[in-house]
Amino acid sequence: MVKKVLVVDDSALMRRLACDIINSDERFHVEKLAHDGEEALKILSVQPFDIVVLDVNMPKLDGLGLLKEIQRKGIRTRIMMFSSTTAEGTRETLEALEFGAVDFIKKPDNIAMADDEFREEFMRTLTVVAGLHASMKPVRSAPVKLRGKGSTVGVGERLVAIASSTGGPKALQQVIPLLPGNLNAPVLIVQHMPPVFTKSLAERLDSMSPLKVKEAADGDVIEKGTVYLAAGGRHMKAGKSGAHMRIYYTDEPTREGVRPAANYMYESLMDSPYAEICCAVLTGMGADGTEGIRNLEKKKKVYVVAQDEATSAVYGMPRAIAQTGLVNEILPLDRIAAAITKDVGVR
Repeated sequence: MVKKVLVVDDSALMRRLACDIINSDERFHVEKLAHDGEEALKILSVQPFDIVVLDVNMPKLDGLGLLKEIQRKGIRTRIMMFSSTTAEGTRETLEALEFGAVDFIKKPDNIAMADDEFREEFMRTLTVVAGLHASMKPVRSAPVKLRGKGSTVGVGERLVAIASSTGGPKALQQVIPLLPGNLNAPVLIVQHMPPVFTKSLAERLDSMSPLKVKEAADGDVIEKGTVYLAAGGRHMKAGKSGAHMRIYYTDEPTREGVRPAANYMYESLMDSPYAEICCAVLTGMGADGTEGIRNLEKKKKVYVVAQDEATSAVYGMPRAIAQTGLVNEILPLDRIAAAITKDVGVR
């Protein structure tokens, strides 16, 4: 069945661009256009839509305001944010993801930048939002076998490495703030997001958390008490430099179609001095993190926690790692911070 789409944007040019891209795929059709949130709300009150493609900054009623009204009125639809990279746009996009938007795509700075790569990314995102992602790249079904909970804190330094994608910003806000300020390990995070948005996400997590959270900078010394979020657009790795482990970035090709990729992060820890890596794989499409953890496990002791299907916005990445037999625990989102803390301990 063709998915019915409402496009909401105060720019006629952006409405037309979104409409052209969406209607190029026979699985979707733009049924209506709206130039602001007020007009969209009137349309949604009388006509059902499968998906709303929603601008952030608009007059009268902005994207965040419309999203809140959709929730308040109990309107059933799935939201994809069409986001600007202004400070206000990135902040409101992150809030929109908290309020129920499934995912977002960054607007091109101008229409000339809406090339084939942008169009493909737009449709990949829309497909995930529509819930059609499983038909794109199915994960081979297999019985899930857990390795068991294992022992609690042992001898040696530990590190936490988290991978997340679609639904990840909201999930991270339910994990990172629950980690104690005296956590006995540093935390590395790869969240699939474009540049600019990762900085805003790090600032938001920092304001909510007892741990210090920052967008990782090239050369940062990796220290306990700090969470390092990979900057969008480059691959984050960890490497030994003198007496310290440091963050560094590379521009290697995408893996699993993403950059940054968690696979690179996990593999960079293979020759690290850490006695154990606590790996947490959260919601996301695809299988990023699985190959990296497989390779890491060949040289390091790993403790692997995966988010469960019921609490995942997209059960792709957690399912992929669960099917390897390397997972110690599959948990709902609200129990993941406790599992991490139990494994690495506190100071």
